[in-house]
Parts: sequence; C-alpha cells; structure tokens
Amino acid sequence: MRIAIVGAGIGGLSAAVGLQRAGAEVTVFERAPAVRAGGSGLSLFANGLKALEALGLREEFETVTDRGVEGFTAGQRRADGRWIARVPEDAVGALRVVDRADLHRLLLAGLTPDTVRTDAEAASATPLGALTFRTDAAPPEAEERFDLIIGADGLHSRVRPVVDGGRAGPQYAGYSAWRGITSVPVDLSGQAGESVGHGRRFGIAPLADDRVYWFAVANMPEDAVFADEKSTVEQMFAGWHSPIAELIAATDAEAVRRTPIADLSSPLPRFQRGRIVLLGDAAHAMTPNLGQGGGQALEDAATLTALLTPLLSGHTAGRRTDLDAVLHRYDALRRPRSQSIAKKSRFMGRVFQLESPLLAGARDAIFSAVPARLIAAQAARVQRWSPPAPPR
Repeated sequence: MRIAIVGAGIGGLSAAVGLQRAGAEVTVFERAPAVRAGGSGLSLFANGLKALEALGLREEFETVTDRGVEGFTAGQRRADGRWIARVPEDAVGALRVVDRADLHRLLLAGLTPDTVRTDAEAASATPLGALTFRTDAAPPEAEERFDLIIGADGLHSRVRPVVDGGRAGPQYAGYSAWRGITSVPVDLSGQAGESVGHGRRFGIAPLADDRVYWFAVANMPEDAVFADEKSTVEQMFAGWHSPIAELIAATDAEAVRRTPIADLSSPLPRFQRGRIVLLGDAAHAMTPNLGQGGGQALEDAATLTALLTPLLSGHTAGRRTDLDAVLHRYDALRRPRSQSIAKKSRFMGRVFQLESPLLAGARDAIFSAVPARLIAAQAARVQRWSPPAPPR
C-alpha cells in the first residue's frame, strides 16, 4: 500500500513510523526546507504515552525524558505564588515533558532513509488518491497517486478543504503564547504548573536534563507586534513569583517565540473522504489549555496504524471496501473524542484568560473550592484511552 503523509510534524512522523513498520510504502511530504521542531517543550500524559507504546516508540521515548516530573507539586498559583489549587498526584498519573527537538529526532531516526521529502509543498489532493505538490526537484506541479493520503499538515491544512469543503478554518482564540526553553538548568524547588493573573498566565515544566520549558500567555490582538519579544515577556510578568523572572532571563532571546493561539472555527463533520484522511491539527486543531494537542495527534497515529495493520499484513482481502471500512471506523473512533477535548480546552482558555479582576477573583475562589476528587476524575477522563483492537 502506497501512503502519502502531508506534513512532518509529530502526528505525521509518528504515523509514518507506525505505518512503515507495519509494511506500508510511506512518503512524507514537508513544505519546509528542513524538518524543524521549534524551541518548545511538549507535555504527554498517560494517553499520549500509551499511543507511543502502541506505535513501538515508548522505549526510545523514555531515553529522552524523565519520570521525575511526576513528583513535582503542580496546579494553579496566583501571580504572587500562593497556591489556588494543587492537582492531586493521582490526577496526573503518567506524565513526561519532552523537548520537541528530541522527539522529532527520535521519530526521524525511526524512519528509513529518504522517507521524508522536504521542500515539497502540497498544492492539492483528490479523494481518488491523487496528490499534487510543488518541489524544487520537480516541475512547477508534480502529481503522484497513492492508495491513501493522510493530511497531517496542521492548522492551515491544504488537505482539509478537500474533506470538509472549506467550511472550517483557523479561529484566533484572543490570546498569544510565548514559548521558550532555558539554556541552562534552573532549580524549580519541586514546583511546576501554571500561574494565573488577569488576562495573563505563566506555565512551568521541567525537562529531563534540568532545563525548563516555559510558556507565557497574554490577551492581545492577533496582529500585535513587539520590537523585542523577550523584553516584552519580562515586562508583562515583572513582579510575578520566583522563578519566573529567572526562567526568562535564562533563555536566549532568539529562542523566545510567540504564536497566536487558534483552533478550528467549527468541528469537522468528518475526518475522511475517499482515499483522504485527516490527522492531528489538520483534523482537530485545539488550544493548548489541556496539554492534549500532541497526545491527540499520537492517538490518531496509533489508531490509524492499528486499524490499517491487517490490510498491510495481508490478513484481509485488501479490497477497496476494506480500506473504506477502516477509514470510517477511524472517523467514528477519533472524531467524537478529539472534538470533545478541543471544546473543553477552548472553554478552559476563556476561564484562564479572564481579564476582569472581579471575574478572575471568582474563578480563583471556585478553583480553590473544587474537591480534589473531582479534579482527579476530570483529568482521568481525558487521559483514559487505549488503542483499538484491529478489525477482524
């Protein structure tokens, strides 16, 4: 089976590893001249770790992460450092924080040479399996045909309109996020999580080598421009509790990057049309408020791999109807869960980004009053996932 994957992000590369190991002939098309991860971290909870295990990547992943993060005190704090709510240890379960660059290197190492074609921008795709792309190594537009095209090309997907008719697109959430990783270790005194203020918040997550991944979020127009991103973060969070100032100072200025936060304007009515299927942000781009964007992309990849494996290994007749059945089951399994999580994440973003001192104070009071068992139950519900059994 010839499979094209459009996009070399975490979802696309993890699907490529799983499907290639299952026997597919996989080509990944990436529009950028090189596969780059960006200077930020990624939190993966129990569901994301199960997906990595299903893809055969858990052992390699553990070499670039550390379970020590599970012992940190986490939750929400005020700007002055006072705890609003601590997350119970049993609410988090398994958790790893990884440098995205390390994860990308791991995924690329799991692929055979020349699987990824860079400088290859998808121009169009058809439900019959034709993919047209532009590349420096080909005529202005080149076309190839595949048994399956996987759109893993993110929020601004070129493949998605073929599936949904162009009805859904990026929708700005009203806030942007700076992300960075310190260039040196910083002592967190065993405390991590988020600190919230009025229309602003700051997140802290330790990496395996004692460097720290951090993010800073603030309400602003989508087209806001700042002359110096690092200085802007320093000013916005001046006076917040330690070690926030130390984390920003320990990060190289060129490594501080800002991204407008967006999700999809409406849920897609389907993730599949003909020989095209969507995965990751192309299917269900979500705000990062629940830390589930990467985990959901990995779930997609693991689900699609599990469902396609019998076709790839010859355990079924391999007819076109078999592939149709697999893709419809993928849609039925992935769409409700991922869209529900995206909705919850959007709501939490609105709550955390409240600017009114009165409303923000009410929010903090409510969070302080929520019983620990309810926090644990909500977290467990999001993280409860297992790969599907392959169809017989």
